[in-house]
Amino acid sequence: MLKRSAILAAFCLLVAGLSTAAEHPGREPDGVTLLPNGWRIAPAGRHLGVGDLPLAMEESPDGRTLVVSNNGYSKPSLTLVDLEHLTVPATVPVDNAWLGLAWHPDGKRLYVSGGGASTVNEMRIANNDKGLEPGAVIQLKKPADTSFAAGLAISPDGKRLYAVHALGQLLSAVDLEAGKVVQEAQLPAEGYTALVSPDGRTLCVSLWGGAKVLLFDAATLAPQGEIAVGEHPNAMAFSKDGGRLFVACANTNAVWAVDLATRTAREQISISLDPAAPPGSTPNALGLSPDGNTLLVANADNNTVAVVDVSRPGASAVRGFIPTGWYPTATRFSRDGRRIFILSGKGLASSPNPRGPQPGIEEAKGQYVGELLAGAVSVLPVPDAAALAAYTKTVHRLTPGLSSNGATSRLAPAGAPKGSPVPGRVGGKSPIQYVFYIIRENRTYDQILGDVKSGNGDPNLCLFGEEVSPNAHALAREFVLFDNFYVNAEVSYQGHAYSTGAYSPDFVEKVWPMNYAGRGGAYLVGEKGAQRNPYGNITAPRNGYLWDAAARAGLSVRSYGEFAASREHGDKAESASGPPYEGTVPGLKGRVHPDYPPYDLKIPDNRRVDVWLREFRHFEETGELPRLSILRLPNDHTAGTRPGYPTPRAMIAENDQALGRVVEAISKSRFWKESAIFILEDDAQNGPDHVDAHRSVALVVSPYARRGAVDSTLYTTAGMLRTIELILGLQPMSQYDAAATPMYGAFQSKPSLAPFTRREARIPVDEMNAPTAWGAAASLAMDLDEEADRAPDLALNEILWKSVRGADSVMPPPVNAAFVRPLAEKAEEENDD
Repeated sequence: MLKRSAILAAFCLLVAGLSTAAEHPGREPDGVTLLPNGWRIAPAGRHLGVGDLPLAMEESPDGRTLVVSNNGYSKPSLTLVDLEHLTVPATVPVDNAWLGLAWHPDGKRLYVSGGGASTVNEMRIANNDKGLEPGAVIQLKKPADTSFAAGLAISPDGKRLYAVHALGQLLSAVDLEAGKVVQEAQLPAEGYTALVSPDGRTLCVSLWGGAKVLLFDAATLAPQGEIAVGEHPNAMAFSKDGGRLFVACANTNAVWAVDLATRTAREQISISLDPAAPPGSTPNALGLSPDGNTLLVANADNNTVAVVDVSRPGASAVRGFIPTGWYPTATRFSRDGRRIFILSGKGLASSPNPRGPQPGIEEAKGQYVGELLAGAVSVLPVPDAAALAAYTKTVHRLTPGLSSNGATSRLAPAGAPKGSPVPGRVGGKSPIQYVFYIIRENRTYDQILGDVKSGNGDPNLCLFGEEVSPNAHALAREFVLFDNFYVNAEVSYQGHAYSTGAYSPDFVEKVWPMNYAGRGGAYLVGEKGAQRNPYGNITAPRNGYLWDAAARAGLSVRSYGEFAASREHGDKAESASGPPYEGTVPGLKGRVHPDYPPYDLKIPDNRRVDVWLREFRHFEETGELPRLSILRLPNDHTAGTRPGYPTPRAMIAENDQALGRVVEAISKSRFWKESAIFILEDDAQNGPDHVDAHRSVALVVSPYARRGAVDSTLYTTAGMLRTIELILGLQPMSQYDAAATPMYGAFQSKPSLAPFTRREARIPVDEMNAPTAWGAAASLAMDLDEEADRAPDLALNEILWKSVRGADSVMPPPVNAAFVRPLAEKAEEENDD
């Protein structure tokens, strides 16, 4: 049998390569949509728009209505779908909701998780059968400030409801007749949802943070054992006879089949498109056919639903795949078994939104990037063998690295250009021995480089052009200008996960909108919380982070400020109250510079560079430079117009000055001839950009960089990480970096050793905000101190705009080419077809 490393190497050869022509996110001539992460979608079925990030759906017992729970950044809501006419007769706003959704067996009552309010809300069918009316509110215990009620289950007799608290690690049993909690049980880790056995005797709880399913007596909540499964168990489904439990494990590429009689997992059902693929399919929802023979599995990050034959215990087999919209979050068969329903959490198609309302006025609601994850429900007939084969062929054609027969696709032709310093496979030789990876905060391409004439920029949207960021401009001009680079993330909660792990786990994707909206949850990436795998807390990817990959390869690593906090305040995320600092994840213990401040807008970036430079000079003397250095330069985030802080343009200029100092020092050092510097923003956070809100600033600096080149290849955060991995000989961490296009176009075979000379700041870097500046009060109210990007980003970007352009200027609306076109337009096109 081939070793795992050999299989993975073969998979990576399929996806290594360079796109042959510049591609941009959006709808393509063949109707397929290119997403900014480099993946493509062509969802099957008929589609109806629902709300912001739908996470759950339930068909009414009479089969007439499908209710969808929308749980994104916007105010939560319930969307009702008329299943006879496939229309949306009503959308009901609710104050709080997250995931939990359960019909009472009587068909007259629907129970909805109250999310951060720690309630369960009863909804009743309205008299006209076309809406829902609020009923009783059941108050649950609030185990912690950040806790939220998650999945729900109702006993077959309708007498009891069970509610799982996620971060509160609590299970509550509710007497529905009395309308109150009657029993509770502590959970040893974060929970996701609950499921009652068909006979009503056993209650199963998926332990999201514990890689286990817990069993309880449904009547007493007495523990009945536990079953080990894969990481991040979430959705569950019983076999028709109740003897097996299927568990989707999102931090793996598998559904685990558990034999309840023996309390053991008997089978892992692989649902990835390639058996050699690293983690990243993200199975996160299940649906069993009425006859019990077929299981549907929603694979969020593959944009597919796997169709699995589970008729033979221990010998389940994937029969094919259905293409979905972006990030499917739920799937199920209709009660009559004739149709399939699929929720696409992030939408169906993409296009710019130039007609969007202007920010700063009431009509602008819905323009923040977090509110643009407009989901949809897709409805399609259960496919026969021929239709499923056609769907599967489409899925293979769309997936990076694969074609309809599994061979290399046109998206990623195998191999690197001859003589490239970036090898075409892991383990290939590279003249580059030292990698510096610099992570900054939250700028779009047009905000910084929109004034560069040789690139695809809009100077009208350029806020911090060459006058403010001369070093970024000089680096882009002297080395490589990238005008088609996209961050994988919408916000920094995801941004630091993608920038360091090439993956944003299901916990992050489903919790950040609620957390940013102030309705519960916690900002946990790399920071607080109990350790749940060898690499960190519940937000840690299955394979860990870039430093973990380097450590596995025996390479030395040093982190400066990334995933670090003060030892004295380790319970506070991103705390920089004073040194010594230490890593907040296991892989960085002992690898963080103890004096280099992490995120803290009160500390200038040049002070950070002073710390880095002292150690770098020491490495020059000893020759002991780590193979991988990760530097965080966060102050281009800015503090808006908050009094007592530098102005936005001063903070950008100071950050740019610090960047120039780092690059100059490396380029004039003994290590320069064997070095490459990679620079990106962790996310773009909805700033103005005429192509897409995800388009951002990327820089590559090296003697092997193509001097003066413009590279318009579609690159991503994951693609930059893939390039670093290939240079250092690291295996990919997820399917995103394995499938991403390496930045081959940025490099040349022969080095040019001319160093970089930094540019001095052209504006005062100590220019301070006036107390009367536009947006000063709003900036003071924003959470800018502990965690990156807890501020409302549309508001912050408007403050930046007016700080630069004047209080009376109007910021244009953001372009979000990665999100849903008006669904009415989509429906019209399908009707025309």
